[in-house]
Amino acid sequence: MKITDIRCALIGKHPVVRIVTDEGLYGLGGAEWTKPYLKPYVLQFREALIGEDPTDVERCMLKIRQRGSFKPYGAAISVIEHALWDIAGKAAGVPVYKLLGGKVRDKVRVYNGSLRRPHSGSAPEDYAADAKWMMERPEGFFMVKQGIGFHSQMKREVPDFHIGIPQVSPFHGAMDTGPITERGMNHMLDCVAAMKEVLGDKVSLALDCGPGWMLPDAIRFARAVEKYDLAWLEDMLTGDYTPWVNAQAYRELTVSTSTPIHTGEQIYLRHNFKELIETQSVRVIGPDPADVGGIAEMKWIAEHAHMHSILFAPHGTANGLLGLGALVNLCATLPANFVAFEYPTASDPWWHDIIEGLPDGPLVTNSMMNLFEAPGLGLDINAEAAKPYLLEEDAGFFD
Repeated sequence: MKITDIRCALIGKHPVVRIVTDEGLYGLGGAEWTKPYLKPYVLQFREALIGEDPTDVERCMLKIRQRGSFKPYGAAISVIEHALWDIAGKAAGVPVYKLLGGKVRDKVRVYNGSLRRPHSGSAPEDYAADAKWMMERPEGFFMVKQGIGFHSQMKREVPDFHIGIPQVSPFHGAMDTGPITERGMNHMLDCVAAMKEVLGDKVSLALDCGPGWMLPDAIRFARAVEKYDLAWLEDMLTGDYTPWVNAQAYRELTVSTSTPIHTGEQIYLRHNFKELIETQSVRVIGPDPADVGGIAEMKWIAEHAHMHSILFAPHGTANGLLGLGALVNLCATLPANFVAFEYPTASDPWWHDIIEGLPDGPLVTNSMMNLFEAPGLGLDINAEAAKPYLLEEDAGFFD
């Protein structure tokens, strides 16, 4: 089997890769809806991969892996890798998790970081109401994650929240930074108290915090919330689109508090997790399979973290339904340090009309998902149903 073409189209908000072969099999991979500009980055690898056997996934990846970088530019490499695994699974007639060593669990656990109500405000009562809404959702999530600090609107809506220069940018993930004022710190603590009063010990609470914190503020906040037994504090120092790791500062934060510290969604490749893991600089890592270099890359990182007693909670909130297929297959195979992955949902309602392979009933029950048993990543796109959502320049995407 040989690759005859690599295509990329924007379907709705998602860049979608389609790898075509001379045997009629094809593979799909979908990137986050926040990255509509990825198409040319994907297509630059077309000539490198045409003629290769797509079922030799690692051989293909060796030709392109070094051309990626931290989020967002590792995404082009990562979703090509997803599409290669999709073909490999279809060629073998098995789900991708079988090719990764087989499943160790029959269901995978998810948490809610994406299903939210429209923003109503940054007051403690707003946070309490949002927590109640998330807690009462029919999916029965065991854990919810809420944005706070620099990963929220309070940096704009709370007067004198921090001492810094607001970053106004057209790009997703612009990073505000600077010392947080006493007023800002107290406001965040009031919001945490309000959420925990609602959630109690029935639903765990994780906080997505930044990035952008100064280390003294991060330590002060992490110690102040120890009494709430939070699942983790995420991306305080780096994260999202910051192209560096800063393991030494994370280690100082981690050893200063009993509150688990989490990072990793922006990091590309196992090599850039090495110091974080081997110095135990964080208690939880959360790579994204659509940014880190792909499914196999992420499984290696999870196994390495497991040997160092670091928990694993993958990112995925904006990956859409194709990204869901990648996460489910991967997480079925992960070791015992796996906590749950961040449940991605359809960025537009019509995605449920064009994706094939989803169950008829609820996707999530009691915070758990069944595995997709169809060959490959388990999900496909109905070409006829999807054509109305293609740009004119991508009219031949499904040909």
